[in-house]
Amino acid sequence: MRISDYDYALPPDLIAQSPSDQRDRSRLLVVPPTGAFEHRTFVDLPELLSPGDALVVNQSRVFPARLLGHKTTGARAEVLLVRPLAEVTGETSHGGGPSPDPRVREGWDASSTLWEALVRPGGKLKPGHTVVVSDELEIDILDTLPSGNRVVRLRVTGAVEEVLSRWGHIPLPPYIARPDGPDDRDRYQTVYAADRGSIAAPTAGLHFTNELLRRIEDRGVARAEVTLHVGVGTFRPVEVEDPAEHPMHSEWYSVSEASADVINRTRASGGRVWAVGTTVVRTLESVADSDGRVRAGQGETNLFIRPPWDFRVVDGLVTNFHLPRSTLLMLVSALAGYSRVMDAYSEAVAQGYRFYSYGDAMVILPSS
Repeated sequence: MRISDYDYALPPDLIAQSPSDQRDRSRLLVVPPTGAFEHRTFVDLPELLSPGDALVVNQSRVFPARLLGHKTTGARAEVLLVRPLAEVTGETSHGGGPSPDPRVREGWDASSTLWEALVRPGGKLKPGHTVVVSDELEIDILDTLPSGNRVVRLRVTGAVEEVLSRWGHIPLPPYIARPDGPDDRDRYQTVYAADRGSIAAPTAGLHFTNELLRRIEDRGVARAEVTLHVGVGTFRPVEVEDPAEHPMHSEWYSVSEASADVINRTRASGGRVWAVGTTVVRTLESVADSDGRVRAGQGETNLFIRPPWDFRVVDGLVTNFHLPRSTLLMLVSALAGYSRVMDAYSEAVAQGYRFYSYGDAMVILPSS
């Protein structure tokens, strides 16, 4: 298949610019393997789960990674922190600063002062420039990576996380045509977010409330948490017609022994594994053995799931509606079938569902 096969027409007024009034009152399109689609509300989700199933969520937390400032000339500038980098002692970069190791070696160090970042304007923020955010925070551009991203160093007065909390902005997606506001610090975050490190929310989880999670637990459904820090690739379109030529971005993940045990026991007892979001799907399929057993661990994954794909762990999926021509739309199609998903999207457009990060949700029911 070609990337153009994953195109669809979306009226601009269906792109959600703000969240629903209540998290669990968004609409829910139910997609069974065959037959008619069903239109429900997200609060109805527990009725679709069965005792003995497991619900797996991504507990990554969005951090205020967008930094607005100015160059020393006074011209406006912007830095979007992507991921922390490790120091390499005794070497220098082209910009004269410490050379980074582009791998995240020992987890996600949110207190790091050395980062990979996107900058704007990209053509003018070369190594050697400085972006002034406040009297507490300045950012030195040290180097340019092969991807075009920059290596930057934060010069802070005080603790890095506290300074970023004061001066950073929530990095709303570019299709939300407004500045971030105070409410976004809460609503562009799941209620179970714990591990700081994402620059975009795992949006399928935005619909859950603590009360809804309690109802799911009371139904006899186990819950497992994994972490996958959503990176810059979530904003980047596929620019090649042949998906096999698309360079898939890497994202850092972690799966605990306890979570792996919950998932493996569920599968062994005949229960179904439900992934909340495409990030959970990528994580579980990255750490599964050939027989579907999930292994605990952490690292980076650049797994590109597209049709055809033999899923080893995931049975059902809760997800938002994704951009045309995106790797995420291809992932959903791999699970539910290309024609089925494209028909579901046509139905959602016809019924006026709200799309993308702050939009409505759909649930892909297992085939058995």
